[in-house]
Amino acid sequence: MQTAREVLRQQFGFHEFRPGQEAVIGHLLSGKSAAAVFPTGSGKSLCYQLPALLLPGLTVVVSPLIALMKDQLDRLRQLGIAAARLDSTLDAQQIADTMQAVRDGKLRMLYVAPERFNNERFREAIKGVRISLFAVDEAHCISEWGHNFRPDYLKLARVAKEYRAERVLALTATATPQVLLDVCRGFEIERDCAVRTGFYRSNLTLLTTPVPRGIRDAALFERLRTHALGPTIVYVTLQRTAEQVAERLAGAGLDARAYHAGMEDEDRATVQDWFFSSDRGVVVATIAFGMGIDKANIRYVYHYNLPKSIENYSQEIGRAGRDGAPSTCEMFVCMEDLNALENFVYGDTPALASVQSLVSDVFGQGEELELSLYDLSNQHDIRQLVTRTLLTYLELDGYLREGTPFYSQYRFKPVASSTEILARFEGERREFLAKVLAQAQKARTWFHIDLEQASHASGSPRDRVVRAMDYLGEQQLIELQVEGVRQRYRRLRMPDDLETLAADLHRRTLEREKRELARLSQVVDLVRYDGCQVSQLGAHFGDPLAKPCGHCSWCLNGRQPAQLPPRPGHEITPAQWRDALHARTEKPDLLAEPRALTRFLCGLMSPKLSRARLRSHPQFGIFADVPFADVLRRASG
Repeated sequence: MQTAREVLRQQFGFHEFRPGQEAVIGHLLSGKSAAAVFPTGSGKSLCYQLPALLLPGLTVVVSPLIALMKDQLDRLRQLGIAAARLDSTLDAQQIADTMQAVRDGKLRMLYVAPERFNNERFREAIKGVRISLFAVDEAHCISEWGHNFRPDYLKLARVAKEYRAERVLALTATATPQVLLDVCRGFEIERDCAVRTGFYRSNLTLLTTPVPRGIRDAALFERLRTHALGPTIVYVTLQRTAEQVAERLAGAGLDARAYHAGMEDEDRATVQDWFFSSDRGVVVATIAFGMGIDKANIRYVYHYNLPKSIENYSQEIGRAGRDGAPSTCEMFVCMEDLNALENFVYGDTPALASVQSLVSDVFGQGEELELSLYDLSNQHDIRQLVTRTLLTYLELDGYLREGTPFYSQYRFKPVASSTEILARFEGERREFLAKVLAQAQKARTWFHIDLEQASHASGSPRDRVVRAMDYLGEQQLIELQVEGVRQRYRRLRMPDDLETLAADLHRRTLEREKRELARLSQVVDLVRYDGCQVSQLGAHFGDPLAKPCGHCSWCLNGRQPAQLPPRPGHEITPAQWRDALHARTEKPDLLAEPRALTRFLCGLMSPKLSRARLRSHPQFGIFADVPFADVLRRASG
């Protein structure tokens, strides 16, 4: 640790560790895996960046956040630390250069998204690389009890073992005690090596303000006009809301811009760079903004719409006041927001018939399966992420075992002629490559090659064909593109009864739905809470305060709880319901099932509804202002 302290001063310019950092780094340097549960902005990244300079091999940082990768890489390069990233924004040559640097041992750190391990080319290329540290950011995603469960995270513990990672670091800002238990169990981290620091931040004023929808804009404008100028984030739920609110703010003379996942990468990067350099900019954003962003002087965070969970709220307010100066976080509580937020949850729950169809399909294909999530999703009317989750359940329950995903289609555009390419090789390598290239079929400009056919024709393993095509791309002899990712599975055993299995899987999706709705209710409960809201927020993460904070709405308003109006009700008239049933009569193949009809009437798309282009149907979304559960009860009656 003495060496670690010297690196902290000399390389990173800090004289002391922040709370928790020294303990985590100490566990890692002693050869143990560790978990770090630190509030947003408390220095989690240093817990892997510093050990990366002291450990002998490569540090792999797994993060779903491209913004985090870009932001941290810019700072690491300024410090002279050799680091790179692999993400969807890079072109083929940038990816090839990065992987060559990995193989040559020139990098200390490599940032990747969890989905990168579904990439056959990456998995093949990283084999044999010494991984001293496997750091997993947003580690709460491994837990189904967490607020952002992602099935690819369940694979990361296996990936760490497969590539013989010498130690693992799991990081999160939002782990409840149950989630932390799941994280430690999944990554085999000793409980004594799980370090949790205090949740409380005294410089943040937390306000919860009930407002009717009709005056919310006026309330936000009033705050922005009367408060001292400072970098500001306004969080909204929908992309179109981000555009609309930003336009209104800009029209009122404020320096405001929108940011959301529907924008082009270049436009998002422009907004991000602008906000970094601004001392008064207002960014109106969905939750796509801010993850991993390290701007220390954000003075205000407003929630124009309700956050979807306590965990999301905690992350988002944690971006304010990282410099320690006073900052304000205010949530505008509008009960009309509940419909949209609940619909995000309900839209992910498939119908029982869809799950039954999926199970019959998967177990009717033989022992070796090659599955396309896109095809399964469209065929069975289940969103792709949910399809992936259901397959993960089947794997965890011992029915399936996932193999190496692969691209079903490779295509290339020659930069040199085949004669010039082959002239670079001799003997058996030349014969092998000639057989591979002979399998290529030309379209207009691009050649397409079936890897299985090329493997059979050349008498070589498929992996060798993949490596050969990658090499030609790296040498700029061809321009290479891949597409059509497919998941390989092996069936380990057959279910005793397909209907029972489908019912169990469907039950799990309903339980997930119930948990997500409960998380949304916890946000409303926090607003209504008759007690210190900051202490209650900390208690959610196992860290209540010993006494009231003095700077939340409850403390500032005479220790009185907020009075929320009842949730607006919307009656469905008999005429409206007759029209709804007429739509089901028109499209019985799509809308006969109660959940499918309810999704349609509440304005939620599914793969089959999208393919049928029902968004333009006059009845689509007519009950968008009615709670989904109310419509579902009518549709099921």
